[in-house]
Amino acid sequence: MNRLPSWLKQDIPDVLVWETAGNISRLGVNTVCQQALCPNINACFGRKQAAFMILGKYCTRHCRFCNISGDASRLFQEPSPDEPERIARAVRLLELKYAVITSVTRDDLEDGGALQFIRVIESIRSADKTVKVEVLIPDFQGNIEALRKVVNCGPFVLAHNLETIERLYSVIRPQAHYRRSLRLLAKAKELGGRLITKSSIMLGFGETKEEVMVALRDLRSSGCDIVTLGQYLAPSSRHYPVKEFILPEQFREYSALGLGLGFKRVLSGPKARSSYDAEELSLPARQAGKQEVLSYA
Repeated sequence: MNRLPSWLKQDIPDVLVWETAGNISRLGVNTVCQQALCPNINACFGRKQAAFMILGKYCTRHCRFCNISGDASRLFQEPSPDEPERIARAVRLLELKYAVITSVTRDDLEDGGALQFIRVIESIRSADKTVKVEVLIPDFQGNIEALRKVVNCGPFVLAHNLETIERLYSVIRPQAHYRRSLRLLAKAKELGGRLITKSSIMLGFGETKEEVMVALRDLRSSGCDIVTLGQYLAPSSRHYPVKEFILPEQFREYSALGLGLGFKRVLSGPKARSSYDAEELSLPARQAGKQEVLSYA
């Protein structure tokens, strides 16, 4: 499936998009928006929004859906000591009041990079205590102490993406574990009490509706508060192929089904991504300014 349907067309970049990209480049920070070829990059950069990616550009895993490089020759380097300050400067420059921090997976680090997450959160707060921070963390290989340290740092939202249904893990995410991800989300909720937890599922890998519903129920059983569902788009011909373009009406149905399962918020649409509209999605439904954070196409 090479031709994109009309509902997946991207916004045309304007001057604010290029200005945001230039500012990010000058500060030497990475964004998942650019590295993962997010379809919302022009919309978000045009609003001076970005999801920052820490711990370098290179990942220790080789998920078949992901555009982030798994170049082993670039790994085994200590996290950059000035990265937290560069991220904090980017947050100030973009005048963000809600910052999203994610990372590559670093299985080569003893704590999986947890300490760098903490340093980034602390650096942002030292510059502006009013900024809320959402972290999108890897699974830390099930290291509960690493998770505990991040939770104890008090992020506003802690996200960890399930990404797909259980049957496809061995094919698409061979170095990850479906149940381990669910346990991490459950443990984060246990450790964090009122901490908001969040996860994301991509569709179009060949999963069935029944399998999606099982994954949603598993996430709710793990105490997950917010879920996003979006269309998988293959970054290149070398990646796992798109098996199906999910219709907008099917995404709307998943939104209703997710809310029916008890999720506090559901963002379900072809271009939905874990970090898209993150600030508004974190608000209680009664405070949100627009309905499309629940379901959009």
